[in-house]
Amino acid sequence: MENSNEKLTATLIHLSALTQYFIPFGNFIFPIIIWSSKKNESEFIDYNGKQTLNFQLSLFIYTVVLCLIAIPIFIFSILKNVPFENYNHCDDFFMENFSIGNITGIAILGVIAVVIFFFLKIIEFILVIHAAVKTSNGENYKYPLSIPFFK
Repeated sequence: MENSNEKLTATLIHLSALTQYFIPFGNFIFPIIIWSSKKNESEFIDYNGKQTLNFQLSLFIYTVVLCLIAIPIFIFSILKNVPFENYNHCDDFFMENFSIGNITGIAILGVIAVVIFFFLKIIEFILVIHAAVKTSNGENYKYPLSIPFFK
């Protein structure tokens, strides 16, 4: 049975992943600091720290893959529509070259990658809160879609 200090520490490990919204890479830094300082004290803290880091690393990999899909597609779509031969009249440049008719299927794939990214961020926020609640009740929580880097 976990005591209240262990439950609080494990809950803080999960909630510390939300610092990414205020501090860049806070979702890695703070869980690592809390987990590494307390992992030898309790199996409960060790398990939840590993789950948090596995989930955050998995989401980072998913984000990198989505960026590798979306960024080149958007660059290609923009450069494809830019006429490099005449820059003399720029007044109607955007209206003429960036219309809905110029959007291709590959650009739609880039838009889908961006939508999936935002969907992942919303799901991440919900799952972190859910994991914190479960952990505060003394239950072990395993994140879905998580690659087990730490076992």
